[in-house]
This record gives sequence, C-alpha cells and structure tokens, in this order.
Amino acid sequence: MSVIRAFIAIELSDEIQAGLQQAEKTLQARAGALPVRWVPAQNIHLTLVFLGDVVTTKLDDLKDMLRAEVTGQPAFEMAVGSLGAFPSFRKPRVVWVGVDAPPGLSSLQHKIEKATARLGYPAEDRPFSPHLTLGRVAKTATPEQVLKIGGILETEKIGTLGRMPVTSVNLYKSDLQPSGAVYTRLLSVSLLT
Repeated sequence: MSVIRAFIAIELSDEIQAGLQQAEKTLQARAGALPVRWVPAQNIHLTLVFLGDVVTTKLDDLKDMLRAEVTGQPAFEMAVGSLGAFPSFRKPRVVWVGVDAPPGLSSLQHKIEKATARLGYPAEDRPFSPHLTLGRVAKTATPEQVLKIGGILETEKIGTLGRMPVTSVNLYKSDLQPSGAVYTRLLSVSLLT
C-alpha cells in the first residue's frame, strides 16, 4: 500500500513570494545563529487543510471531492503583511506573516475541511487562522533563546507585502528530502472568476 503526505493550499504570487523572501532575509540577519528553521520562500503557501498520510488509491476520491467543493466558488483577493508568532511573541514557536482576506476564504476552507473529514481525514482542533509560516523555532531552543527571538519579532515591523487574486485551490504532495520538503502539485481547481 503506497502512501504520500498531502495538503490542500493556495499558491502565492511571485510578488508575494519575493516580499516574503525579503522579510525572511531581514529576520534571518537579525536572528543570526538563533535556532529558527526558516522555510524557503518558494515553499511558502497558504495551507487550507493538512491531510497528512494519504493512501494513493484514495487520491481520486480526494480529487473528486476538491473539484466538487471548489468549482463554482467565487475568486477573491487577499492581502499579505504584518508579522506574528504562535502562540505569542513572548513564547514564539511559529513565525508567520498574516493574511487578510474576505470571509469567503474562511468559508471555502471550512467547506473543504468538512468534506475531507467525511473522507476520513481529521479536522484541526484549532479554528482556521490564515497565515504564512516563515519559520519554526527549534524545540531545542533554550528559554533565553526563545526570549531573544521573541524580542526580535516584537521590534521588527513588516508592512503590507502586497495583494493577490486567489483564483485556484491546489492539492499538493510533500516529499521530505535531506535538503527540505519538495512540493508537487497534483491538482489545481479554478475558482469562479
């Protein structure tokens, strides 16, 4: 039985990726050797649903579901900007840039998550919070290092990086390589424009 790791996400425009890359370079320079694993800008996307392990014989069902849930849904625009951290700046574990989008984004995400749950993929425990992950603080970071990282995040300001139209939703597979994750788009479903 063959299994892949998969997720459903929105691909970012070149302009937004370039803005994220610049923001990341600035943060990396300030953080220096502090233990943060930075995500390569070309791998940053807006995850709607992380599926985890997917049996390849179930891929057609997943693709059919995504087509059914996305086709006919209206396209929308989203803005990207402002720096944040989960759970907070004082105890950062995930460094992110925010996404400002109309209610249609949350509605679309909720529809897709409900449909994937019907196919047996567990829904998230937390409510959907649209964000783009720039980096993750290493689990081995000392409390002092975590405080230093939080201090950098609190003082670094990232304005609006741009706006982009969202015209499709994609199904990706993720291959973990020694050099990092490699994402391959398996399906792209267009929104109504």
